[in-house]
Amino acid sequence: MAAARAELATLRGSIDNIDAALVHLLAERFKFTQRVGRLKARAGMPPADKERERVQVARLRALAEESNLDPAFAEKWLAFVTAEVIHHHERIASEHADRD
Repeated sequence: MAAARAELATLRGSIDNIDAALVHLLAERFKFTQRVGRLKARAGMPPADKERERVQVARLRALAEESNLDPAFAEKWLAFVTAEVIHHHERIASEHADRD
């Protein structure tokens, strides 16, 4: 039992490290999507880009399959992130319009 608990603690430590890395990567990703949102607002482009979303879904599903990750899970994750990005882009566009 002690060996199992020690292994469990080690595994959980690895999971915690990966979670921290994911949070940092998401923060970096959102820095770039914020820049995209500001660029779109200045250029008068719409917050959402359905063609880009379609391409990204296909790309992430393929990456998931290559990595032995459920492609449906990858697609759900991307849908969640994309919805948040679009929400940010809409807010940025609204703030930009208010300044004009």
